[in-house]
Amino acid sequence: MHTVWKGSISFGLVNIPIKLHTATENKDIQLRQLHKECHTPINYRKVCSNCEKEVQTEDIVKAYEYSKNKFVVLDNEDLEKLKKENEDKSVEIIDFVKLEEIDPIYFEKSYFMAPDSGGGKAYSLLKKALMESGKIGVAKIIIRSKEQLAVVRVYNETLVMETIHFPDEVRSSKDVPNIPEDQQVVQKELDTALLLVDQLTTTFDPEKYTDDYRTALMELIEEKKSGKETVTASEKKQPTTASNVTDLMAALQASVDKTKKKKTTPRKRATTAKVKKNA
Repeated sequence: MHTVWKGSISFGLVNIPIKLHTATENKDIQLRQLHKECHTPINYRKVCSNCEKEVQTEDIVKAYEYSKNKFVVLDNEDLEKLKKENEDKSVEIIDFVKLEEIDPIYFEKSYFMAPDSGGGKAYSLLKKALMESGKIGVAKIIIRSKEQLAVVRVYNETLVMETIHFPDEVRSSKDVPNIPEDQQVVQKELDTALLLVDQLTTTFDPEKYTDDYRTALMELIEEKKSGKETVTASEKKQPTTASNVTDLMAALQASVDKTKKKKTTPRKRATTAKVKKNA
């Protein structure tokens, strides 16, 4: 697995050198957009809406829009300094809590934690402590210049770090529109609903759930591929640059001048010695 972060995590005086590996992957089928006429992939350019010119990376600055069309420009030097000041590779577990106390809405992304060199014993100690206590650890970590709140727990004999949202990142459910107020429920309808819930209750087995749309889409793609219903992107025409045109014209003009010179220059006649007759 690819390592996405290296550092250490500690609880109390115990320090564990670790590596993080992404625990999940997005298996959505990515479809490209092609030009209908020539089946060439569509490219997207960064264009200034005011100048209507394509902008290069070195011409772009970062800024915060504090009101409509009002910005605070942030220099790369300022951001790098701020990043270094906060990029502490040592992560401390702040608290230990019960997993059921955290609503799933807070969870964001999962990472497998692996011990780095020399960290095996401390890694096993933390894992055992979490398993015996039934608790999870709450910590802070900076990944890709962003401070993250995270929890550390045990999953299949492996420590897993789950990044979770800060409270102000979770929107209030009170802002959701059209939520009906509690209405009177007929007891018979409730009993029937509870019966249905009971009949569908089972032990969670993730292997039984599959992405039917993705499977069907791949089958369709393979079917079209087997039936030779494929297209090939047109080869990109190499543009003639101004320098090439200039060089070509210069070469042509030189050739014309050379040919013209040959035509206008009289051929030299053979030199013969003239014999002067003596009178």
